[in-house]
Amino acid sequence: MERSFNPQPEQLGAILKQAGLITDEQLRKALSEQKFKKGDLGQILISMGYVVEEQVAQGRAQLLDLEFISNERLLEAREVVVALVPEPFAKQHVLIPVAASDTVLKVAMANPEDLPATDSLQKLTGRSIETALATKAGILAAIETLYVRIRTSDEVTEVMGDLQFFAEAENEEEGLVDMSRTEVGIDDAPIVKLLNMMMAEAIKERATDIHVEMQDTHVSIRYRIDGVLQEVMSPPKTAHSGIISRIKILSRLNIAEKRLPQDGRFTIRAPGKEVDVRVSLLPTVNGEKAVLRLLDKSGFAMTLETLGFEPEMLKIFRRWIIQPYGMLIISGPTGSGKSTTLYAALKEIKNPGDNLTTVEDPVEYHLDGINQVQVKAGIGLTFSAALRHILRQDPDKLLIGEIRDEETADIAVKFSLTGHLVFSTLHANDAPSTITRLIDIGVAPFLVGSCLNLVMAQRLVRRICLHCKIPYEPTKDELKALVLDNERGHAIKYFRGKGCVHCRGTGYHGRIGIFEMMEMRQVLRRMVFDNANQEDIRDEALKQGMISLREAGIIKIEHGITSIQEVMRSTVTEV
Repeated sequence: MERSFNPQPEQLGAILKQAGLITDEQLRKALSEQKFKKGDLGQILISMGYVVEEQVAQGRAQLLDLEFISNERLLEAREVVVALVPEPFAKQHVLIPVAASDTVLKVAMANPEDLPATDSLQKLTGRSIETALATKAGILAAIETLYVRIRTSDEVTEVMGDLQFFAEAENEEEGLVDMSRTEVGIDDAPIVKLLNMMMAEAIKERATDIHVEMQDTHVSIRYRIDGVLQEVMSPPKTAHSGIISRIKILSRLNIAEKRLPQDGRFTIRAPGKEVDVRVSLLPTVNGEKAVLRLLDKSGFAMTLETLGFEPEMLKIFRRWIIQPYGMLIISGPTGSGKSTTLYAALKEIKNPGDNLTTVEDPVEYHLDGINQVQVKAGIGLTFSAALRHILRQDPDKLLIGEIRDEETADIAVKFSLTGHLVFSTLHANDAPSTITRLIDIGVAPFLVGSCLNLVMAQRLVRRICLHCKIPYEPTKDELKALVLDNERGHAIKYFRGKGCVHCRGTGYHGRIGIFEMMEMRQVLRRMVFDNANQEDIRDEALKQGMISLREAGIIKIEHGITSIQEVMRSTVTEV
């Protein structure tokens, strides 16, 4: 049986009075009426015409220290989130989901103290429950609107009509083959619809990767959004084979082969968008795992101003990207935004007087006025093979997607030492270790010191969601972890995201770059010539004014852009 929800009437009355919604006289009359009717003070105030239901709910939310969800915000809840809770359960307990992450479901309730309902919901969804408060009328209206929309909109059919799937033809000259028109059997139709909905939702949510993994009891489908994986669907275990087979069909892979890894690709065309999907299949003990990387080919809109450079850093970066020769290397792990930064640089410096050429795997964005070469190792078009031919193409500036081996590094270095400007990326932890990595690949120290102009390490940190951004006081442990338990640390105003429908309950929406920029001045060049160790190079770079990745993250905290947790997640502690 649902418990009566009437928290401390005197305090509720005081909150409403303090907000200027009722007067002392009105509160006395309502309390007097309550003695005779034994009802809920909020309902009595509403029946007497002193306040409306939404004002009482806001007062109760303040009393219980819960977020209040307005009627308008309830209607903004996404159908894929609402569908996590069955409609009969939502109606019975007067609640509706408003946001979800891979571990947490945020629910708006008319009675947040209904513990049996939240316990049942936790077992039903397999997520921990975060409660918010909304009006009963607002929740019931949202249930009617959103569940009807889910039942009647035929979202899956609509998605199938919007998306077109294209695979590479066996003969490359034939271009792409439209896989949307292939015959689908009756038994396969549900899987096709599920995959279409999965792809459409991923594109809509700005996901960069989709992970399909077999678990003991279900299939886990996770999207990587803003660099973090979030579980979004849990189809039954029996759907796994069909999903993997459909992915293989779209990618032109061997359906019968389940013992070896396979790589493939296909293209999705949606209204106003073209997305290149890179597929990787890996056999595991539970069955094949699929990872689909989504590359939006519709255009590149980023500029250097929007990447997150601090003003002084932007000046330095711009100074080096217009040099006539030398090498500029950006380092960082996969998914840290290296290619995006280089694309933004090329976009800024391109002009009709220069021959700009890129060698990439894959070509992530198409840029007008730049010659882009796609590596195809299967036919022998590797980075090094492509570079050897590009040298005969009269290039001025060159972008090498990644330096992976000694031969590629050797060509890049020689190219930069013969009057050309080279941009490239490398997998390394920070700017000083990039030099160590180049030498480890096989480039002689005197060549590294001679060719490098600028080395920059990069990471992406999530932005605090502007819709639910709130100030908060960090703990002593958090300040200590950032080495900020001092005057500077206490002077910063800290923020975090509370979680809302706009950010899927994560508290973050979008990402921004943090950078560690090391200019190769004469002292550093001599240290590289002398094969100095990484720590000595780092100490000298810091002495010359280099801002470390951790410090760059702290600057973003000071600006209220990101949180302590994000900086700690993305950078290492400096000892």
